[in-house]
Amino acid sequence: MSEKKEGKLELIAQKHFTPWDEMYLVVDFLNKHLKDKKVMFGLNKKNGEMVMSIYEVE
Repeated sequence: MSEKKEGKLELIAQKHFTPWDEMYLVVDFLNKHLKDKKVMFGLNKKNGEMVMSIYEVE
């Protein structure tokens, strides 16, 4: 019998952007409206750039 791990995130893609103060609003919008599609978006700052990540939620 195998155990299924729920909530596991698998990275699908990442994109680096020039910092934009309201980029978090885009990520919030995407997460709210696409959560039933089993995808999640993340945003972080790395080396002076913003990095948006897209994950598949298993």
